Amino acid sequence: METISGRPTPPVPQKVRVLREIHDYFFVAVGIVMYALGWTLFELPIRITGGGVPGISSIIFYATGLPVQYSYFAINGTLLILSVLILGWRFSAKTIFACVLMTTLLPVIQDLITANGFQIDIDPFASAMLGGALCGGGIGVAFSNNGSLGGTDIIAAIVNKYRNISLGRVGMYLDIVIISCSYFAVPQTENVFYGYVVLVVTSLMIDFVVNRSNQSVQFFIISQKYDEIGRRINAMPNHRGCTIIDGTGFYSGQPVKMLFVLTRQHEAPLVFRLIKDTDPMAFVSQANVNGVYGNGFDIIKVS
Repeated sequence: METISGRPTPPVPQKVRVLREIHDYFFVAVGIVMYALGWTLFELPIRITGGGVPGISSIIFYATGLPVQYSYFAINGTLLILSVLILGWRFSAKTIFACVLMTTLLPVIQDLITANGFQIDIDPFASAMLGGALCGGGIGVAFSNNGSLGGTDIIAAIVNKYRNISLGRVGMYLDIVIISCSYFAVPQTENVFYGYVVLVVTSLMIDFVVNRSNQSVQFFIISQKYDEIGRRINAMPNHRGCTIIDGTGFYSGQPVKMLFVLTRQHEAPLVFRLIKDTDPMAFVSQANVNGVYGNGFDIIKVS
């Protein structure tokens, strides 16, 4: 067992770790299904190019007729090497799972659509909106459960790890170039416009699902194991800090130690998980905050 400040910290039970992994993989799979449906049903039929590796695969498909699953898998194979080196095996394992499942699902969905003669006959603008919502929601669900759909999502996750830039914003910068290049494969201005609609909706959905516009939260934690909780929070992927506040219980008159912690909203479940694993009887208060500025958060900007 790990020892912190001289007191043993009980390990997380194997059953709990397994259930958490199953939970993550299940919702990563849900995100993949959402993305595959949005891409196949609403974008490919009207030759709209989205962003990321799917966008590149779409351009190749429009220009050469090569099925999107082949180019999607090949490009992701290269990017996954970066994922393993920088983001680690745990993140990358889910990404590999996502890429393989996406590659498998795409032809299945396309065959089902062809076999049943299914076609969604709606306005191209509405199709772009729905496709972007499904794709962005799928990416957000995958990211929220420690996974990724691969491609430029890997690049976005790497940038987000080292810089305070939201995932949706990084994806938008990368996707502008990809969608602009789609004009060479489908020389129709309106299709490029619809591609930008998909881009904006997808980026907004990613931010909404993952961190709700980069919202931060604050915790006040009262526990006899405050030092163990604090050290575990320090060991989080983004190395969040803690401040110890001395207090006195009004009723008991006894001194207490209280932890003050600030994190991103999408990190809140991990903080609760760490607290529960260390001291299930801890007293915890959580609140949303409008802005947090300084190291690890937003940059102070004064005009």
